[in-house]
Amino acid sequence: MTDPISDYLTRLRNAIKARHRIVEVPASNLKKEITKVLHEKGYILNYKFVDEGPQGTIKIALKYSPVDREPAIKHIERVSKPGLRKYADHDNLPRVLNGLGIAILSTSQGIMTDKEARAKNIGGEVICYVY
Repeated sequence: MTDPISDYLTRLRNAIKARHRIVEVPASNLKKEITKVLHEKGYILNYKFVDEGPQGTIKIALKYSPVDREPAIKHIERVSKPGLRKYADHDNLPRVLNGLGIAILSTSQGIMTDKEARAKNIGGEVICYVY
Protein backbone atom coordinates (compact mmCIF):
# COMPACT_ATOMS: atom_id res chain seq x y z
CA MET A 1 0.00 0.00 0.00
CA THR A 2 1.52 3.29 -1.04
CA ASP A 3 -0.79 5.69 0.80
CA PRO A 4 -2.21 4.45 4.13
CA ILE A 5 -4.05 7.73 4.83
CA SER A 6 -5.98 7.48 1.56
CA ASP A 7 -6.84 3.88 2.47
CA TYR A 8 -8.10 5.07 5.90
CA LEU A 9 -10.29 7.79 4.34
CA THR A 10 -11.59 5.39 1.66
CA ARG A 11 -12.57 2.82 4.28
CA LEU A 12 -14.51 5.54 6.15
CA ARG A 13 -16.16 6.74 2.94
CA ASN A 14 -17.17 3.20 1.88
CA ALA A 15 -18.53 2.32 5.34
CA ILE A 16 -20.63 5.50 5.37
CA LYS A 17 -22.05 4.77 1.91
CA ALA A 18 -22.90 1.21 3.01
CA ARG A 19 -24.47 2.62 6.24
CA HIS A 20 -22.23 0.50 8.49
CA ARG A 21 -22.18 1.31 12.20
CA ILE A 22 -18.55 0.29 12.83
CA VAL A 23 -15.49 0.26 10.59
CA GLU A 24 -12.08 -1.25 11.39
CA VAL A 25 -8.88 0.21 9.99
CA PRO A 26 -5.22 -0.72 10.54
CA ALA A 27 -3.68 1.55 13.15
CA SER A 28 -0.81 4.03 12.92
CA ASN A 29 0.03 7.06 15.03
CA LEU A 30 -1.13 9.48 12.32
CA LYS A 31 -4.45 7.64 11.86
CA LYS A 32 -5.00 7.64 15.64
CA GLU A 33 -4.53 11.42 15.76
CA ILE A 34 -6.86 12.00 12.79
CA THR A 35 -9.47 9.80 14.50
CA LYS A 36 -9.16 11.83 17.71
CA VAL A 37 -9.73 15.07 15.78
CA LEU A 38 -12.79 13.61 14.01
CA HIS A 39 -14.21 12.55 17.39
CA GLU A 40 -13.53 15.94 19.04
CA LYS A 41 -15.29 17.75 16.20
CA GLY A 42 -18.32 15.43 16.30
CA TYR A 43 -17.91 13.65 12.97
CA ILE A 44 -17.68 10.18 14.52
CA LEU A 45 -19.55 8.73 17.49
CA ASN A 46 -16.70 6.90 19.23
CA TYR A 47 -13.45 5.04 18.62
CA LYS A 48 -11.35 2.34 20.26
CA PHE A 49 -7.71 1.41 19.76
CA VAL A 50 -7.20 -2.39 19.77
CA ASP A 51 -3.59 -3.53 20.18
CA GLU A 52 -3.74 -6.96 18.56
CA GLY A 53 -0.92 -8.28 16.45
CA PRO A 54 2.03 -6.24 15.26
CA GLN A 55 0.09 -3.17 14.09
CA GLY A 56 -3.23 -3.08 15.92
CA THR A 57 -6.51 -1.70 14.64
CA ILE A 58 -8.81 1.26 15.20
CA LYS A 59 -12.53 0.52 15.60
CA ILE A 60 -14.57 3.58 14.65
CA ALA A 61 -18.30 3.93 15.43
CA LEU A 62 -19.82 6.10 12.71
CA LYS A 63 -22.33 8.83 13.52
CA TYR A 64 -25.74 9.15 11.86
CA SER A 65 -28.71 11.41 12.57
CA PRO A 66 -31.41 9.58 14.57
CA VAL A 67 -34.32 10.63 12.36
CA ASP A 68 -33.34 9.96 8.75
CA ARG A 69 -29.97 8.19 9.27
CA GLU A 70 -28.01 10.84 7.39
CA PRO A 71 -24.26 10.48 8.07
CA ALA A 72 -22.41 13.19 9.98
CA ILE A 73 -19.62 13.03 7.38
CA LYS A 74 -21.09 14.14 4.07
CA HIS A 75 -17.75 14.41 2.27
CA ILE A 76 -14.18 13.43 3.17
CA GLU A 77 -11.40 14.17 0.69
CA ARG A 78 -7.63 13.61 0.66
CA VAL A 79 -5.75 16.78 -0.25
CA SER A 80 -2.01 16.19 0.16
CA LYS A 81 -0.98 13.04 -1.67
CA PRO A 82 2.40 11.25 -1.79
CA GLY A 83 2.91 12.40 -5.38
CA LEU A 84 1.98 16.02 -4.68
CA ARG A 85 2.20 17.34 -1.14
CA LYS A 86 0.10 20.40 -0.29
CA TYR A 87 1.35 22.81 2.36
CA ALA A 88 -0.24 25.98 3.69
CA ASP A 89 1.40 28.70 5.73
CA HIS A 90 -0.48 30.47 8.51
CA ASP A 91 -1.65 33.23 6.14
CA ASN A 92 -3.15 30.86 3.56
CA LEU A 93 -4.87 28.17 5.64
CA PRO A 94 -7.86 26.68 3.77
CA ARG A 95 -11.46 27.36 4.77
CA VAL A 96 -13.77 24.42 4.08
CA LEU A 97 -17.34 25.42 3.17
CA ASN A 98 -16.61 28.91 4.45
CA GLY A 99 -15.87 27.61 7.96
CA LEU A 100 -18.64 24.96 8.22
CA GLY A 101 -16.27 22.05 7.52
CA ILE A 102 -12.76 21.34 8.76
CA ALA A 103 -9.37 20.88 7.17
CA ILE A 104 -7.09 18.51 9.09
CA LEU A 105 -3.47 19.62 9.11
CA SER A 106 -0.20 18.02 10.16
CA THR A 107 1.82 20.76 11.87
CA SER A 108 5.00 20.94 13.90
CA GLN A 109 2.78 20.90 17.01
CA GLY A 110 0.78 17.82 15.97
CA ILE A 111 -2.41 17.05 14.06
CA MET A 112 -5.06 19.79 14.33
CA THR A 113 -7.85 21.52 12.46
CA ASP A 114 -7.48 24.65 10.35
CA LYS A 115 -9.18 26.75 13.03
CA GLU A 116 -6.77 25.60 15.75
CA ALA A 117 -3.78 26.22 13.47
CA ARG A 118 -5.12 29.68 12.62
CA ALA A 119 -5.44 30.48 16.36
CA LYS A 120 -1.88 29.26 17.02
CA ASN A 121 -0.62 31.09 13.92
CA ILE A 122 1.12 28.04 12.39
CA GLY A 123 0.90 26.28 9.05
CA GLY A 124 1.55 22.74 7.87
CA GLU A 125 0.62 19.95 5.48
CA VAL A 126 -3.10 19.82 4.59
CA ILE A 127 -4.09 16.16 5.02
CA CYS A 128 -7.82 16.21 4.22
CA TYR A 129 -11.09 18.16 4.10
CA VAL A 130 -14.15 16.96 6.05
CA TYR A 131 -17.72 18.26 5.97
